[in-house]
Amino acid sequence: MSNYAYTPLLDQIGFPSDLKRFNDAELERVAHELRTETILAVSETGGHLGAGLGVVELTVALHAVFDAPKDKLIWDVSHQAYPHKILTGRRERIRTLRQKDGLSGFTKRSESPFDPFGAAHSSTSISAALGFAVARDLGGVCETGHGASIAIIGDGAMSAGMAYEAMNNAGHLKKPLIVILNDNEMSIAPPVGALSSYLSQLYGGAQFQDFKEVAKGAISFLPEPFREGAKRAKDMIKGMAVGGTLFEALGFSYIGPIDGHNMKQLLPVLRMVKERAIGPMLIHVLTKKGKGYGPAESARDRGHATAKFDVLNGKQKISISNAPSYTSIFANALLKEAKDDPNICAITAAMQDGTGLNLFAERYPSRCFDVGIAEQHGVTFAAGLAAGGLKPFCVMYSTFLQRGYDQIVHDVALQNLPVRFAIDRAGFVGADGATHAGSFDVAYLSNLPGMVVMAAADEAELCHMVATAAAYEDGPIAFRYPRGEGQGTELPERGVPLVIGKGRIVQDGRGLAILSFGTRLGEVLKAADTLSAKGLKPTIADARFAKPLDRDLILSLSESHDILVTIEEGAIGGFGSHVMQLLSDEGHFDQGLKFRSMVLPDTFIGHSTPEDMYKTAGLDAESIEKKLLDLIGVKELKSKA
Repeated sequence: MSNYAYTPLLDQIGFPSDLKRFNDAELERVAHELRTETILAVSETGGHLGAGLGVVELTVALHAVFDAPKDKLIWDVSHQAYPHKILTGRRERIRTLRQKDGLSGFTKRSESPFDPFGAAHSSTSISAALGFAVARDLGGVCETGHGASIAIIGDGAMSAGMAYEAMNNAGHLKKPLIVILNDNEMSIAPPVGALSSYLSQLYGGAQFQDFKEVAKGAISFLPEPFREGAKRAKDMIKGMAVGGTLFEALGFSYIGPIDGHNMKQLLPVLRMVKERAIGPMLIHVLTKKGKGYGPAESARDRGHATAKFDVLNGKQKISISNAPSYTSIFANALLKEAKDDPNICAITAAMQDGTGLNLFAERYPSRCFDVGIAEQHGVTFAAGLAAGGLKPFCVMYSTFLQRGYDQIVHDVALQNLPVRFAIDRAGFVGADGATHAGSFDVAYLSNLPGMVVMAAADEAELCHMVATAAAYEDGPIAFRYPRGEGQGTELPERGVPLVIGKGRIVQDGRGLAILSFGTRLGEVLKAADTLSAKGLKPTIADARFAKPLDRDLILSLSESHDILVTIEEGAIGGFGSHVMQLLSDEGHFDQGLKFRSMVLPDTFIGHSTPEDMYKTAGLDAESIEKKLLDLIGVKELKSKA
């Protein structure tokens, strides 16, 4: 099958304004062609497939009715925005999606004026849309002008408290604001679809002055025998399908649910909303993830995130590694600890599969908790579990744990509760780019009194750190590990608890000492091999702990070497900064020690492969070797031992 399809109508669309000349039947054909183009493009690049396929008709309808970029379309998370990108002048580049120097997998302000607000984390869209609405009414200056403000948010993202905080504020301000709830979990049963279709026709044609009349008055148009039954059905739909009555209580007028794959329902409702909206408004749209592509529809995750794949059968083109992933190593190590300790439980925030906790949930369903997209709640929930005598493992991606930082400080660290933080996706993650990079956790956790912070250098160390966290009861403890496959290190049968705050010497050398924190140790060893071939053999140590520091190890290295270099997969203010503080306090710089700290640069690095991102950051083996040679210069290293 060719990776380019026959798309005569889509070929006529350079920008959304081109949709205005199509009639409704032609817009349905555009949606069909757009779905095909999305499937073919993602088959070449990989990415988030199911979410985009679920909003194809909605995307076409929104751009056909509204006037972007003047009207602001704000996609929550925005992993569903590939069809939007195709319609907004980026079709020629869509096959560069998530590649180095290519299109981002999310909306990005610097990429296009049709992306008014960047995203990648969930539940931000309503807050941002309300900001645009208020800026519009207060005369804010925007290069593309100000029009309608529209947030498109999924039912999963709606589980986060931030979404309700925004809706509560929007209801109070009463600004014209449109929220489209993309509900892709509820199937469209025939009675619901029929009633929605009838109500949609009424909404599109009735002469109502405000939306509360629309929401409450449409039933009066039904024949008398059907009114009471229709009212009960509508109340049931609104109550069960995420809760229209709740939205109305927050100050939103509610319309729906409507079939998000039916242009005959979408178009009249959106047109009516555009013409008559005078306050906050919620349109409840039912869609199906992976719609129109069988392999995505039938996949367990509905094609949430996919590698490159064969379009004919959906089979992903994944290279097979002999080494298991760090995530699976963590998951299996935790299972071993939980088998012997019934107090161990696990918490994650809508990432059960991604964190490997699906294995834990299968084995110990009563001890595994997925709190939804609610990291703040998840952290404090874990604190409550710890205070109640359990041993909670709070398992989150580094980038998402940031969202619960106040709770880490106030509810965990301040009370010195033994919550175990398992931090997945530490360091660069590749195609998802800067929004998902685990860059800051070492810095923001190491600053907290009483917090123990570890980083695994390899798979065996990760097993030991899981055991260490399970055994530790004196306060909060965290350990971090990267995305992807391990290094092929032989695994222990079971992890053994480490001595808190103690590192290890990996290689003895002279003159130059390298103190590594995390999985850059593998690159350090590669660089050291090259240096050794040049007659320069450095001492290499694995710190294991950023807090508490191995004071004895660090001071010993600084006293017996001319140069000490720390290396970590974290931002400024992390491990290296704490080592520098210790050396300064001890006066070791006064003794002529040359110290350098290699960290992630003070910039956001765009999406590419993790290997390329580390090269850009100067933390690959070649960059490390060059840095060390520059430090050594022409000076002959001496041993102080």
